[in-house]
Amino acid sequence: MNFKSKIILLLLVLSSSIASAQFVKKHGQLSVKGTQLVDKNQSPIVLRGVSFGWHSMWPRFYNEKTVDWLKKDFSCNIVRAALGIEIGQYAYIKEPEFSKEKIDAVIKGAIKSDIYVIVDWHSHNINLKEAKEYFDGISRKYGKYPNVIYEVFNEPDYETWPEVKAYAEEVIKVIRANDPDNIILVGCPRWDQDVNLPAADPIKGYDNLMYTMHFYAATHQKELRDRTDEAIKSGLPVFISESAGMEASGDGPMNYTAWQEYIDWMESKKLSWVVWSISDKTETCSMLKKSASSEGNWKDEDLNESGLKTKELLRKFNSKN
Repeated sequence: MNFKSKIILLLLVLSSSIASAQFVKKHGQLSVKGTQLVDKNQSPIVLRGVSFGWHSMWPRFYNEKTVDWLKKDFSCNIVRAALGIEIGQYAYIKEPEFSKEKIDAVIKGAIKSDIYVIVDWHSHNINLKEAKEYFDGISRKYGKYPNVIYEVFNEPDYETWPEVKAYAEEVIKVIRANDPDNIILVGCPRWDQDVNLPAADPIKGYDNLMYTMHFYAATHQKELRDRTDEAIKSGLPVFISESAGMEASGDGPMNYTAWQEYIDWMESKKLSWVVWSISDKTETCSMLKKSASSEGNWKDEDLNESGLKTKELLRKFNSKN
């Protein structure tokens, strides 16, 4: 390779690095156009990244350095901060100030690293009063940043869609009083499986809403993809805010074939997807081993099987951005 060719190659590498370093600057304010998530130029955008585990059980990873590492090493263009509401030593209901500090650290890290961040109310139950208070505060504080996405109910389990819808409408009203633009994600019954229910009776009167579907590829079969396809065809914007390649328990063997089928499907539909989770529990879905530093700089030997595969997938698909 001659000197001129080397210079051209170096410039290409540098321009690619700068582009990836300025992801939110490039894509800006997100919105929903039909069923598609689009950027400030009204071009379709696919967000791909990872979810932190419950902050109430793995708070050690909730810091700016970990966010920066996930952006640089995993090529994440989005992270998800899972605010554990009732479960864990540092649950929000028991330790609200500590909890806010941890979520704030991830939000600030995402803004600093110029990627998007989901603020996830990580509960399976309705806690309307607490949710309204929290999202009022977080939307006042960070609503001016296009980086922020609100997920108002992680996974309703046995609540009906009318109950979830009524709850979501109350929380959305609070957020929109402070932040008229940023994307809001709404869960649906049966651990975000029954997307057909909001498709038949969506929330009206607000823009830039999307509905979450969650899958664990070793458990959830093609039937869930078909149900989601039908919901999208009916006009429902869908965002995959939690997913992985093992069983829905978070444990059991990885099913790479089933996971790849989901990946291919999401990519063909331009659906954004987030993988669970940055935690060090001894289970398949926890991406990290106990040896992993609290602040990133992980070696491959610090990653479990799911962490290695997730990093491989994110590097592959986000390199196209």
